[in-house]
Amino acid sequence: MSVELVIPQVGESITEALIGKWLKKAGDHVEKDEPIVELETDKVTVELPAPVSGTISKQLKAEGEKANIGEVIGTMEEGAGSGGGGGGVSAPASASAKPERTPPAKPQQAQQRQGEPRIMPAAKRELAQNNLAASDVEPTGPGGRLLKEDVQRHAAAAPQPLAASHSAAPSSSAAAPPSRDGAPARLEELTPMTPIRKRTAQRLVMAQQTAALLTTFNECDMSAVMALRTKYKEAFEKAHGVKLGFMSFFVKAVVEGLRAFPRVNSEIRGEDIVSRNYQDIGIAVSTERGLLVPIIRSAADLTFASIEKTIADFGARAKANKIKLDELEGGTFTITNGGIFGSLLSTPIVNPPQSGVLGMHAIQERPIAHEGQVVIRPMMYLALTYDHRIVDGREAVSFLKRVKDVIEDPSRALLEL
Repeated sequence: MSVELVIPQVGESITEALIGKWLKKAGDHVEKDEPIVELETDKVTVELPAPVSGTISKQLKAEGEKANIGEVIGTMEEGAGSGGGGGGVSAPASASAKPERTPPAKPQQAQQRQGEPRIMPAAKRELAQNNLAASDVEPTGPGGRLLKEDVQRHAAAAPQPLAASHSAAPSSSAAAPPSRDGAPARLEELTPMTPIRKRTAQRLVMAQQTAALLTTFNECDMSAVMALRTKYKEAFEKAHGVKLGFMSFFVKAVVEGLRAFPRVNSEIRGEDIVSRNYQDIGIAVSTERGLLVPIIRSAADLTFASIEKTIADFGARAKANKIKLDELEGGTFTITNGGIFGSLLSTPIVNPPQSGVLGMHAIQERPIAHEGQVVIRPMMYLALTYDHRIVDGREAVSFLKRVKDVIEDPSRALLEL
């Protein structure tokens, strides 16, 4: 029985998806609920599971192509067999078991099947026109993508291609002439933006165009937090099974700041101001596909250990494309940490419709004046970008000062002072 593979409804506002990577090929046997293909949307990457146990028969959409919600992207034949012959799936001598795999496979083809490059639609057409197999061409695009230019260059000249180019690139066999001054050729390549990156770009531009954004700065002495962390990190990890990081301290500090200055926790909806008595904190996570901001719900009710476990789980699942759509929706305030990449100072952009975002930065030992003396302390610059339409300067500066006070005296977070 033939079963269609249909793009599912992922979210209310999502109308299409990008075929990210086929995890199974035509002819492969899959069990029910086993992932078949990765689908990239403008908010999240999800996997399409097999609706039944059976064999993949057709793939109607190539990797990199778009498909609408509800569209059929492939078919499979239901049944326990691997190709309809009734024999066991382990019988290697069957010529009809898996027609897509040419027996016996060359070593190069076997290696490619384990980590097959992502083939762009234009590259697929170029392969067909030049009667080439993907395994014949070296991919040079980001993440191992096979580009149209790779195929063109391979077909035009080089048996051992180097880099993608609109013309043949110089190789060790001098297949193409060097540039006039003997320097390496200047190359360019086009890489499609992922749906998540496009969506992020749209939202950030919208925020700058529709909100009155202003950034205020302060700096905090990290000595107390670092000392507390050093003193209890082993006991904390032993008791809770997770490392004690800096982010839980900042989440707690932000909660105290939002409680004291709730306007920073509000948003504009039409001509109304929406006020909240809860704090759902978004934590910005950088991935290869773009920026994700999963939400820590009701952060005020969580312990340090619960916050650290939630953040660690978000980070691991974001890298594995396992973040769920409902974990990205909502949020009343965002924290972003550019310090992990070495950023010393920045002006973060709010995540609309929120009214504020806190930017953390790198910790640097700097000389400061303390009780009439110059001392060296581990300092961090803090940046609060806020929507000036709803948050006044006094509230913004006072909020950031409250965050600084809690970080410099972490016991305030426990006593809610």
